[in-house]
Amino acid sequence: MEIIRSNFKSNLHKVYQAIEEADFFAIDGEFSGISDGPSVTALTNGFDTPEERSSPDVKFVCQSSSIDFLASQGFDFNKVFRNGIPYLNQEEERQLREQYDEKRSQSNGAGALSYTSPNTSKCPVTIPDDQKKFIDQVVEKIEDLLQSEENKNLDLEPCTGFQRKLIYQTLSWKYPKGIHVETLETEKKERYIVISKVDEEERKRREQQKHAKEQEELNDAVGFSRVIHAIANSGKLVIGHNMLLDVMHTVHQFYCPLPADLNEFKEMTTCVFPRLLDTKLMASTQPFKDIINNTSLAELEKRLKETPFNPPKVESAEGFPSYDTASEQLHEAGYDAYITGLCFISMANYLGSFLSPPKSHVSARSKLIEPFFNKLFLMRVMDIPYLNLEGPDLQPKRDHVLHVTFPKEWKTSDLYQLFSAFGNIQISWIDDTSAFVSLSQPEQVPIAVNTSKYAESYRIQTYADYVGKKREEKQMKRKWTEDSWKEVEPKRLNTQCGSYSLQNHHYHANSLTATSTVGKRNLSPSRAEAGLEARASGEISDTELEQTDPCAEPLSEGRKKSKKLKRMKKDLSPTGSISDSSAKLFEVPDTW
Repeated sequence: MEIIRSNFKSNLHKVYQAIEEADFFAIDGEFSGISDGPSVTALTNGFDTPEERSSPDVKFVCQSSSIDFLASQGFDFNKVFRNGIPYLNQEEERQLREQYDEKRSQSNGAGALSYTSPNTSKCPVTIPDDQKKFIDQVVEKIEDLLQSEENKNLDLEPCTGFQRKLIYQTLSWKYPKGIHVETLETEKKERYIVISKVDEEERKRREQQKHAKEQEELNDAVGFSRVIHAIANSGKLVIGHNMLLDVMHTVHQFYCPLPADLNEFKEMTTCVFPRLLDTKLMASTQPFKDIINNTSLAELEKRLKETPFNPPKVESAEGFPSYDTASEQLHEAGYDAYITGLCFISMANYLGSFLSPPKSHVSARSKLIEPFFNKLFLMRVMDIPYLNLEGPDLQPKRDHVLHVTFPKEWKTSDLYQLFSAFGNIQISWIDDTSAFVSLSQPEQVPIAVNTSKYAESYRIQTYADYVGKKREEKQMKRKWTEDSWKEVEPKRLNTQCGSYSLQNHHYHANSLTATSTVGKRNLSPSRAEAGLEARASGEISDTELEQTDPCAEPLSEGRKKSKKLKRMKKDLSPTGSISDSSAKLFEVPDTW
């Protein structure tokens, strides 16, 4: 069943029901591979670290080669813009709900008006000279309406937002009762004001109708995010094939911007999706590694139909025709997600054949598949096969790798010629003037480095020296930033702390409870860790954690976002929680 903008709302209950009944979910996002850059190899270097691989630029781009490829596969780009379902991330949703709540509270205090400006008051409004005639004409029309026994409504001519604001403010104090004011739109999207004569009961009824309509509009704006939130809140297993970018885009678009720090990204991701499984990694790992030669999704699906695997039989629900794997619809997101689910079922059931007695069916909650949880395949990284969301990543030994800088005019052939005396090499381009070169024998590294000592056009250094210099540059940059900040920070902090103390003194003196917004700061990372431990033991609340020290260093944005997500999800009881003990039968290896 295809869900688009026009039928999303009417079928949302079916989606919720499917989420409730599902054992697991398979996802795929078709735009994940579109990005800018000189080439794929430059964007995904063979010796990237997990931090570098998890930090793409956030862009909507139209890379010609990717667009051409998707078009050749029958991808309908018009549907994205014409029939796409709207969505908001959680911060946007929160802000919008606050605006609606503020508008409602102002409406309730304004008597007859269904909307009032934040600047509305109970006294006459100052009207600019160039708008006085306009407002006088509006007031005159309203007076005529109130005197008329026949007319009940008055439609004003479309006007600017500023003029509508003046109308609302003027009517708020001039006619506190007896009229209802509402803004509507013409077919041409021009906004105009409708004024109606109403009694108090009718006014309240219309207010309730308007608030219900506003709430419906807000839910419509949240849109597809409601589906993602329902999947995340279920706590059930989410499956994808080579799914790192799918996960990153999903968290970024439907929750909050991704943090720059890798550990914060891991914490945030597992908070949103507690259980993830990457079928490409699963297929690349024992016991599948020796019997599956090609882990691309299309080839994997074909291989899993053959011995020793047993493909599942799919029965579609009535009225929901299934995809037919005989007629491939590859690179359509729904179809790719469908066959990803089939691949998972086949591989999971194969694990059951190792049990005694064998099991023909292994569920998504089985401990047999726990070793594959929360490990995402890293494409084109030579020696770090996966990103481990629940712990430290593998630390490869790269003592056979060199970092080379050279003129922009150089080509791959120039690098092969430079290292021709060292046998087989592997080149991973970084940019136009640098690359990693891996030698077949680590003992040749010192010899290669020495060859560049007196060279004028190129430089060679060990991978360890390259990483060390990058770390030093990063630390110096951080220190420079901190030193620059310290020059202005003491004066600012003194001002803040003084303000905070004065405000607290004021509040206590008047026996009031309030929170300072001037001096409020968050804990530093070190103190935050202690605070988190205390909170876990029940000694300190989230609110206390954020307000303990008004002059402490702030938490990083990523950790604050992750904490915020945890607070939003702490009252949920996800289905199928993960056991502390993980199956040891098919461990994902630490070395490859």
